[in-house]
Amino acid sequence: MVWRDVFLGVIAVATLAIAVAQIGVIIAAGLMARRVGRMVEQLERDVKPLFGHLNAIGADASRAVALATAQVERADKLFAEFAGRIEQTLTVVQESIDRPAREGRAMIGAFRAAMQAIRELRHARARQGRGEDDDALFI
Repeated sequence: MVWRDVFLGVIAVATLAIAVAQIGVIIAAGLMARRVGRMVEQLERDVKPLFGHLNAIGADASRAVALATAQVERADKLFAEFAGRIEQTLTVVQESIDRPAREGRAMIGAFRAAMQAIRELRHARARQGRGEDDDALFI
C-alpha cells in the first residue's frame, strides 16, 4: 500500500505541475494577445493618416489627369484649327499665283501666235513678190 500511495502522490504532483504549466501558458497567451492588440491599435493610429494622405494624393492625381486631358484636347483643337487655316492660306496663295500664271501663259501663247502669223505673212509676201519679179524678168 505504500507504493500505491507514493505513485498516487506522484500522479497528483504531476497533474498539479501540468495544471500550473497550462495556467502559465494561458496567462502568457493572454498577455501576448494584449500586446498584439495594443500593437494593432498603434499601427491603426499610425496608418490611418497615411491612408488619408494616400486618398488625398489619389484625388490630386485624378484632378491633375483631368486637367492634363483637357489641356491636351484644347491643344489638339488648336492645332487642328491652325492646320485648317494654313491649308486655306496655301490654297489662296496657290490660286493667286495660278491665275496670273495662266493669264501670262495665255498672253505668251497669243504673242507667239501673232508672231507666227506675222512671219507667215512675210514669207507669203516674199514668195508672191519673188514670183512677180521672176515673171517680169522672164521673157
